[in-house]
Amino acid sequence: MNDSRLKPILRSMIALAICLSLIQIATAAEKYELNVVTDRPDAIYKTGETARFLISLTKDGKPATGEKVSYYVDDFIPGAPGFPKGTLMMGVGPAEISVKADKPGFLRCVVQAGDKKKVTKIAGAAFSPLEIGLSQPVPDDFDQFWADQKKQLAAVPAEAKLTLVKQADPKLDCFDVQVDCLGGAPVSGYLAKPKDAKPNSLPAILWVHGAGVRSSSLGNAVKGANAGMLSMDINAHGIPNGKPAQYYKDLSQGELSGYRHAGRESRETIYFRGMFLRLVRAIDFLTAQPEWDGKTVIVIGHSQGGGQALAAGGIDDRVTFIATGVPAICDHSGRAAGRINGWPKLVNTLPNGKPDPTQLKAAQYVDAVNFATRCKADGIMSVGFIDAVCPPSSCYAAYNQLSGKKQVINKPLMGHAAPADIHKAFFDAVLEHVKQQAKEK
Repeated sequence: MNDSRLKPILRSMIALAICLSLIQIATAAEKYELNVVTDRPDAIYKTGETARFLISLTKDGKPATGEKVSYYVDDFIPGAPGFPKGTLMMGVGPAEISVKADKPGFLRCVVQAGDKKKVTKIAGAAFSPLEIGLSQPVPDDFDQFWADQKKQLAAVPAEAKLTLVKQADPKLDCFDVQVDCLGGAPVSGYLAKPKDAKPNSLPAILWVHGAGVRSSSLGNAVKGANAGMLSMDINAHGIPNGKPAQYYKDLSQGELSGYRHAGRESRETIYFRGMFLRLVRAIDFLTAQPEWDGKTVIVIGHSQGGGQALAAGGIDDRVTFIATGVPAICDHSGRAAGRINGWPKLVNTLPNGKPDPTQLKAAQYVDAVNFATRCKADGIMSVGFIDAVCPPSSCYAAYNQLSGKKQVINKPLMGHAAPADIHKAFFDAVLEHVKQQAKEK
């Protein structure tokens, strides 16, 4: 074929390639924006009131008129019957889904849009959340059981090993600390305090961890010390600090794999028993320091750490303030009351829909909700209305039992998270508590 005939063909092929590329770019540029909110900014309703979930959808920045979305509403129990579900055709304005609740609790609306690549958004609505009560009564011997556990702990001398830790701030002393405890695993953490602090001058703060297997945080310990506190961060398992990442990965995949459910057939062997006793021993250590002010003990954490903060407030009356973010270890018996139970789903649900009775009995002794009934400390809690890990009903079951001065930060569109604004609000509340405690001297 001569050049004069080949050139037009090449030009046509190039033009076709350009057109195909432009089509691909245009297709890739198609972008769905889906939003789901309630018709009240705070997403809080009374039982029996109608909540409306408002759904809006745009495609490439324009209303996606004629597009379909799928949705379902539930009470955080997947597949729960009796709630609306289906598809909606989108118009120019928001589509609406109306729901009611006949008992205190939370409902969520899950919406999906798009063809090949699905976009999902969730919104939650609270119904009389301050009326969520205990899912089961606190065991009659709950206090006696924990008094016996603390008596056994007290028989173990609180021998502490402190190793100086190098860090950048010359105004602080920092230590890697292990304190002997009941059951083999010690308290293991980092302690930081202002240098040359006077005796009886420092409030104490204990930082506790979310789920997983990791070292204690020197950064948290330093943060509290820089704010003028005797500050200690402990890991959840009494394991060594400052090891390489692989060390903690191996533990997580090895002997601590599945720790959440370990020993759950008995209150004597359940894993959280040891974790909670380490809280008491950590407070023993902090309050034995000569710099402690003699009155202020703060416990702060999120998720599993939030559950530990609740437990500390209920098991140890030295605690004066708790900051508990989206707390776990709550409402293990929720399914017995027809609502979702909290992380770590400690009690199995049997095929008949009822909780395993053996696990349920043991779990009652490590339920943070039951500790909350004994907690007199002031506190602050955060709750995510679409949190599927630590469902909002389980958090409020604990919040409603607290008897001290308390406040709650509701986040209608937050899942299981601890964003920067929550961290700031918590630490601001801690500092305000310290300020008030100082005034009462």
